[in-house]
Amino acid sequence: MNEDTKINKGGRPIPGYSFDKDGNHICDEQIKEYILKIIETEGLYYGYCKITVLLRRKFNLIINKKKVYRLCKELEVLRPQRKIKPKFPRKIAINREITTSNSLWEVDVKYGYIHGEDRFFYIASFLDVYDRNIVEYHMGLSCKTEDIIVTLKRGLMKRELYNKKINLIIRSDNGPQFISNKFQDTCKELKLEHERIPFKTPNKNAHIEAFHRLLEDECLSRYEFKSYTEAYEAVSEYIKFYNKVRIHSSLGYISPVEFYHKTLEGTAKPLKIKL
Repeated sequence: MNEDTKINKGGRPIPGYSFDKDGNHICDEQIKEYILKIIETEGLYYGYCKITVLLRRKFNLIINKKKVYRLCKELEVLRPQRKIKPKFPRKIAINREITTSNSLWEVDVKYGYIHGEDRFFYIASFLDVYDRNIVEYHMGLSCKTEDIIVTLKRGLMKRELYNKKINLIIRSDNGPQFISNKFQDTCKELKLEHERIPFKTPNKNAHIEAFHRLLEDECLSRYEFKSYTEAYEAVSEYIKFYNKVRIHSSLGYISPVEFYHKTLEGTAKPLKIKL
């Protein structure tokens, strides 16, 4: 199977993903993360041709140089851009102890698959590590920096924190949405501290990773979605269940929403979350 095997009715390859040598769909957002990992670890001075070779060798992708060039261009990591000093230095996530809500939100992007339409959808979730609520999320057929920014602002409004002086940290991985200047500008404008975990350290984003495992095990893997509408309904219902109903042992066997309300009332058992 090659990249052009899967075609739409117009005779062109269906955009949005490639295949690996085992025939698995690998979405473009995941491939972008692979590219960033290559650049971070060994490919700083490589052009897109050598990055293509490494994508094939390290991740068993079936992908051509033209597509890698396009993805590198979208990421702004082609060699001419790479010489420019970053507008914002990368701030690495450090060990912390969290003792209140709205101190640290973790954010990450999860991919789902629509069997009936043969395409991916994306879920970007902001999770408060203290009370474990999914404060806000984005779900769509794409997940761009603008979507992350809108979702972050909605979360701040929901918690009545927008345009208020707060000490809130946003922790993310090194996905393309989070390394963009637009996202950095937004965090600076909102007076939020943004820190990124080192590559290959998902444990530094453990709480959102744990939620996405639950989402996969208890929702996504149970269905073969026929349409985006069907997927949207299932995911939105699950997140409501997770926030309002699903009990957590770490919260004293109550739901995240109930625990958050208790923190506002001053009746919740104090916690110390070590990251």
